Amino acid sequence: MAKDFVTESERLVIIEQMIAHQDQQIHDLSDMVNRQWHEIDRLKKNLSQTQQRLENLESTPKDDELSHEIPPHY
Repeated sequence: MAKDFVTESERLVIIEQMIAHQDQQIHDLSDMVNRQWHEIDRLKKNLSQTQQRLENLESTPKDDELSHEIPPHY
């Protein structure tokens, strides 16, 4: 005949295993979130640098504008 009930000791072991498994999952998720935040910070920095470069490129005079300026040696 199959055993239809779980003893208190077996139940406690099952609960402890579940808690240990959940604790590992929480730790893994925490590590993943931490790595993602570092990646987000790196991407934000790269985006900021790219925006600054674009602003610098947009603020430099175009070739047409330079052709109308008198060279400094005149």
